Amino acid sequence: MEFGAVLQTNPPAARTIQLAKLAEVHGFSHVWTFDSHLLWQEPYVIHSRILAETQRIKVGPFVTNPATRDWTVTASTFATLNDMYGNRTVCGIGRGDSAVRVTNGKPTTMAELREAIHVIRELGNSRPVEYHGATLQFPWSKGSELEVWVAAYGPLALKLTGEVGDGFILQLADVDIAKWMIKTVRDAAEAAGRDPMAIKFCVAAPFYIGDDWQHMRDQCRWFGGMVGNHVADIVSKYGTDGTVPKALTDYIEGRKGYDYNTHGKADNDHVDFVPDEIVDRFCLLGTAEDHIEKLKQLAEIGVDQFAGYLQHDNKEETLRVYGETVIPALSEQITAKA
Repeated sequence: MEFGAVLQTNPPAARTIQLAKLAEVHGFSHVWTFDSHLLWQEPYVIHSRILAETQRIKVGPFVTNPATRDWTVTASTFATLNDMYGNRTVCGIGRGDSAVRVTNGKPTTMAELREAIHVIRELGNSRPVEYHGATLQFPWSKGSELEVWVAAYGPLALKLTGEVGDGFILQLADVDIAKWMIKTVRDAAEAAGRDPMAIKFCVAAPFYIGDDWQHMRDQCRWFGGMVGNHVADIVSKYGTDGTVPKALTDYIEGRKGYDYNTHGKADNDHVDFVPDEIVDRFCLLGTAEDHIEKLKQLAEIGVDQFAGYLQHDNKEETLRVYGETVIPALSEQITAKA
């Protein structure tokens, strides 16, 4: 299993870069950042600095969307970073949440997301693409490699992911829900004539190493509120008796609005409706042994990467324990002499 760290690009940018470097020191393979241009600083500028000050770690948005940037501009950014730093980027993309809702916009359609994935991937891989009635290609880009991983929850988005995604991003670590979603994506890939095992699966959730369960829960409760935004969209479209697991939809019954000014922050004041049970199921909390046990369950159902959100008060210690204990426990063990 690979491991990623998910960071908010809060000022100062030097802090984000410091955490990214520390993640690499402790064996993480990816650093992801939020992409919401009003709430936080511009991620791609910071990605460039992270890449310049690290040797192997890959970076990407968690997640970008087709609405706030022209698709060719997004592709150009990735191709440029790859040319400068050697194919160390990955594009996480979804329909849009905070980046569009804060500006009173709305998530893009599935058709727009599908087309954006195609345009960004082709240009990001130094290939030509049809766009607005013309064949476009970056004349300066040669050998760029870019995977596009799709963030999804609902049935149509999961189907799209299986049909066109290089990877699937699931922003919660409930094993039962993840198992259902992975199967749904794989079934869609197989129906589309793709190899379902070729899609990479990334589960993302807050991770906190500690033993004070109430404090850990309170530091990570914001995540249930963030997931609740997407679940509310699903319930609005499909109701509560559709194909989506009730374990995902039932907990938002007490949801009353959402304040994007505290989006993704431990002090989010609109998450009282999120019960402890959901925090425990959606996140990774507790001792290193608690984390290892749950990660092994996720690995067994096909998860290739765990990406941990670091929006809490124990960032360095969590990275350290992962580097020294958790990541080695989930890595292939090689002996010097058989």
